Amino acid sequence: MLAWNPGLNQSGPAEFVFRVFTAVPALRVLLFLLFLLLYLLILCGNTAIVCVVCTHSSLRTPMYFFLSTLSSLEICYTSVVVPLMLSNILGAQKPISLAGCGAQMFFFVTLGSTDCFLLAVMAYDRYVAICHPLHYTLIMTHRLCVQMVVGSVGLALVLSLQLTALIFTLPFCGRRREINHFLCDVPPVLRLACADIRVHQAVLYVVGILVLTVPFLLICVSYVFIASAILRMRSAEGRRRAFSTCSSHLTVVLLQYGCCSLVYLRPRSSTSEDEDRQIALVYTFVTPLLNPLIYTLRNKDVKGALRNAIISKAASESN
Repeated sequence: MLAWNPGLNQSGPAEFVFRVFTAVPALRVLLFLLFLLLYLLILCGNTAIVCVVCTHSSLRTPMYFFLSTLSSLEICYTSVVVPLMLSNILGAQKPISLAGCGAQMFFFVTLGSTDCFLLAVMAYDRYVAICHPLHYTLIMTHRLCVQMVVGSVGLALVLSLQLTALIFTLPFCGRRREINHFLCDVPPVLRLACADIRVHQAVLYVVGILVLTVPFLLICVSYVFIASAILRMRSAEGRRRAFSTCSSHLTVVLLQYGCCSLVYLRPRSSTSEDEDRQIALVYTFVTPLLNPLIYTLRNKDVKGALRNAIISKAASESN
């Protein structure tokens, strides 16, 4: 295990500041309100999914277990970033200490990596459900589901800890150490290092391949088998339901992996700091918001459970 030595070769105060989105006060207020609204929608939508899955016995299946886990991840994932981001948009630039920056990077990479691994696990669940329906309950036991979630978290923790520890052994240049981003993400922090970062960049690519490329390839293989099984179905209604379920998952997958790959797997010479920040907004706000929207608006089981919960709550309040 690499040792984290935040005090190595540092001159001046060991802290960073984030570059502001805009210096125009009116635009800053509008951005603050927009991001606050999106954050509240993410919290409410994903919390609703977790509560519905936990309180309705009809939804206690592997698919909804993974969905509620994904929603819990999205809540934690955005909460690591957005509150500090909102405070920096509306108020003065608040510096973040070296340790604070490292902690934010560690949790952000851990939760983001777990998210990617979990999407691959969900693809495997759909593969078993559609390609081996008669053996589904025998294969996707509750114990296996828990093991796959724990394995995803454990692998993400190991990779994130090694990457974060490696990056924060670097010396950083500049008096203010301004990060052209709204969080302590790996690429913008690496750009502030005043040392040879070729090894660190190579490690980032390796981690990116393990977190993004490998799960994405597994998802693609799963969906090749799924598409083949769906096309062999005799029932048109069965094909429609299977395609509807899988298309929801694929929408989230393509956005998540596509945007993250543009940030972490592109050659450093072809990347722009402003582009990275704009792309990061997609997987910080859009995909966590799409998760509850897609799975509730296109899933009659979840919609029915939500409707029943609202009706029963309204009935209890009227009594």
